[in-house]
Amino acid sequence: MKAETKAKIEGTVREILVKSDMTETTEFQIRKQASEKMGLDLSQPEYKAFVRHVVTTFLEEQDQKSKEEQEEEEEEENEAVKNDNAEYDDEGNLIICQLNKKRRVTIQDFKGKTLVSIREYYTKGGKELPSAKGISLTEEQWSALRKNVSAIDTAVKKMQSRIM
Repeated sequence: MKAETKAKIEGTVREILVKSDMTETTEFQIRKQASEKMGLDLSQPEYKAFVRHVVTTFLEEQDQKSKEEQEEEEEEENEAVKNDNAEYDDEGNLIICQLNKKRRVTIQDFKGKTLVSIREYYTKGGKELPSAKGISLTEEQWSALRKNVSAIDTAVKKMQSRIM
C-alpha cells in the first residue's frame, strides 16, 4: 500500500473516530464510513488490517490522554485540598474557585455525600450565602461530566463557528 493511500486512510479514519461515540461504534462501522467517504473498498485484508491498526492506536492514545488528564486533575484537586491557604465559605465548604464575583465552585458534605456545587452566592448580614441558583453534583455525576468535557468543548466550538 502506498504511503499516500495510508495517510489518506488514517486521516479519514481518525476524523470519523473523533466524531464517533466510542461506546457504541464498532470497527466495522468506522471502516464502512471511511470506505463510503473515500470511495475505496476497505474490507480487503490489507486495508482492513491497517484500519484496525489506526483504530487501536487511536483508542490507546485516547486512553492515555484520559489517564493523564485525570491524573492532572487529581493532582490539582489534591494540591487545593492540601494547600494551607485553602479557603472556605461561611458554610464551611471548600472553595475550589471563583467563576465570577457571585458564582463559585465548592466541595461540600451533604448528608454524608460529597458534592461538587456550582452555585451563585448572595450577601446577607455580612455573610456570603449560597442561593438556590446552581447545581450540586454527586461524585458519579461529576465523573460523568468530567469524562465529557472534550465533547462539550467541541460542541461549544461548533456553535461558536456557526454564530461567527
